[in-house]
Amino acid sequence: GAENVFDFSIGNPSVPAPKEIDETALRLLKTADPVDIHGYTSNAGVLEVRENIAKSLNKRFDTNYTAANIFMTIGAAALGICFKTLVDGPEDEVITFAPHFPEYAVYAQGAGCRLKVISADTRVFQINFEELEETINEHTKAILINSPNNPSGVVYSRETIEKLAALLEKKQKEYGHSIYIISDEPYREIAYDGFEVPYVPHFYNNTLVAYSFSQSLSLPGERIGYIVAPNEAEDFEQLLPAFIASARLLSYVCVPTLYQKVVGECVDLTSDLSIYQKNKDLFYNALVDMGYECVEPGGAFYLFPKALEEDANAFCEKAKEYDLLIVPGDSFGCPGYVRISYCVPTERIEKALPLFKKLIDDYRK
Repeated sequence: GAENVFDFSIGNPSVPAPKEIDETALRLLKTADPVDIHGYTSNAGVLEVRENIAKSLNKRFDTNYTAANIFMTIGAAALGICFKTLVDGPEDEVITFAPHFPEYAVYAQGAGCRLKVISADTRVFQINFEELEETINEHTKAILINSPNNPSGVVYSRETIEKLAALLEKKQKEYGHSIYIISDEPYREIAYDGFEVPYVPHFYNNTLVAYSFSQSLSLPGERIGYIVAPNEAEDFEQLLPAFIASARLLSYVCVPTLYQKVVGECVDLTSDLSIYQKNKDLFYNALVDMGYECVEPGGAFYLFPKALEEDANAFCEKAKEYDLLIVPGDSFGCPGYVRISYCVPTERIEKALPLFKKLIDDYRK
């Protein structure tokens, strides 16, 4: 039966949204002007929602944002908008790092540019700077980073971000044009004890932050996010109009009004993210004790251990014999590894651990 199949393949939050989410939605539906709550908003989003998000960021990160720095988006469409905003033609390139979210290739294709992938530093899953410096050229428009990372769970250290910023400052001067960092941050709030998630705009002015409430508020189905464009960005005055045009190219004009207003009121809340810390500690420690090779996640809700054979696809097929569903790292640009999603009830992990032990024992035979 289904209760005996252990599915660790999907990054769908298992923690319910805060009760305030439903309460706010119901109150707005009962009390707000129906024409307003179901109507169009401005292309950039509801003004007071953008103001509330700016105030929240200012409080957390000591910034000076206003509504003018916030552009509301439909979930991960924030990334597609950033691509379309920065890319001018087919010679342009965006660089990212393995392992990476597979949809990055789709966003590059949609924007009509090339995506270049830097191979993984599998020792620590930080940035492979030697290869990055060799890859940046006059066609580079942006560097796309994702921290905490899907699929590895690794958080880029402050030293990594500082080194990246210094390299890009040098390359901007060398090539005479802006090179942006697109910081993909849907897992920013899911950071574990002992790990800090640096706020990238503090280190590099030409940064666009793409954020989604899918993970922090457990709202993936509502598709609500935003882009932050700091005033310090060289092309700041041109960015908002470009975001608007890019969103229209993605075939939408504004973000759903109801859930804009809901997240605007609940912006400082999160789901009970401590459950992911508990799951990480349990799962990571157990697998390492069994003998699996895995870098400790600093955030998100994924483990990325090395497969027990060279072919990760074959390893995942072998895992199915033990009713374990996991994902090969090939799709993430990192063959030989597998992604295990632990945004699941803790009991599922507890019941599955003996099967992971049987799996590794089978390989040892």
